[in-house]
Amino acid sequence: MDYRNFLQKIIYHVIDPFIRMLITIGITPNAVTAGGFAGNLVAMGFFINAALNMSEEEQALHATNPYALIGWGGVVILAAGLFDMMDGRLARLSNMSSKFGALWDSTLDRYSELVTLFGICLVFIEANWFWTCVVTFMAMTGSVMVSYVRARAEGLNTECKVGLMQRPERVIVTAITAIISGATENLWWLAGGMILIAILANITAFWRIGHCYKKMKNEN
Repeated sequence: MDYRNFLQKIIYHVIDPFIRMLITIGITPNAVTAGGFAGNLVAMGFFINAALNMSEEEQALHATNPYALIGWGGVVILAAGLFDMMDGRLARLSNMSSKFGALWDSTLDRYSELVTLFGICLVFIEANWFWTCVVTFMAMTGSVMVSYVRARAEGLNTECKVGLMQRPERVIVTAITAIISGATENLWWLAGGMILIAILANITAFWRIGHCYKKMKNEN
């Protein structure tokens, strides 16, 4: 059993009672998916607000600490990540799995990542961290391409789940580094998270391409 499956079993053990409560009151998996996306929109709002208050003049004028907002953005990303686990589990336990539900989940997952990383990008722009903004864009690109390669491969009947920086890891890295940056009032933590995602997500995308090349070559 790899570490991802081990952690998944632990989390499922914790959330299963809550999942059964959702089934009892009639909450659908698609509604939970939408709730997770709404949470990521809230996180983006925290990051945008942090960006607007990043300058010393704005902090003095509004008495708003942008780092606290960054930290809260990280907390909300973690909470929204639980929704991402709950929707699939809810679908399986309630026998409400559907092709549209899978499409809805994958689509909102991509939007969720893009809106939060967009908010982080704005923070770096307002902090005058130009190159870190570029790195964050690379992280956005890698995040989308990891998912795209898998989706395209599976559309060609080739399983493709390999790689280091899949969605759960990206969510955790983004959330934790945002929380630490907020607590320490040091943007380097968040910048480090973006660098890590930019490197490993893009490596994972090409790793998946190589994996598919070998499998498809053997099939021909």
